[in-house]
Amino acid sequence: MERAGLATGRASPGMGARVLVVDDEPSICQALTLALRRAGYDALSTTSGESAHAILSAEHIDVLLLDLRMPDLRGDIVFHLAASLQPHLRTQTIFCTGDVTERAQRLIGTCGTPMIRKPFDLGDVLDAVEALLPRVQSRTA
Repeated sequence: MERAGLATGRASPGMGARVLVVDDEPSICQALTLALRRAGYDALSTTSGESAHAILSAEHIDVLLLDLRMPDLRGDIVFHLAASLQPHLRTQTIFCTGDVTERAQRLIGTCGTPMIRKPFDLGDVLDAVEALLPRVQSRTA
């Protein structure tokens, strides 16, 4: 698991919201974690569904960025585990996947969450996370 602290200096849209990135590709975890940290988020990342489950069992997460295809647990299974542990994640999750098959679309569709296709622009991911923040801020206010 990689942990990135809060960015310092300027005010930013993240305002310390905790984001967990789950992707079996270490380079994607690293890129997203760095971008999120620079945007002011408290970012964590892991490359396995099992590890994500352990983190979600122990720590509060505001937003979940989740790959669909991982070797140990599919992303939709991680999503359901996350939502059972932290119910707000049912609406605070974004799938990031390169899997554009009909089956993948159905799995994500049944979860009812937004999806960003790989390869993605980091700005699009940050915009999607920021779009969820009003829900996070109103819940914690």
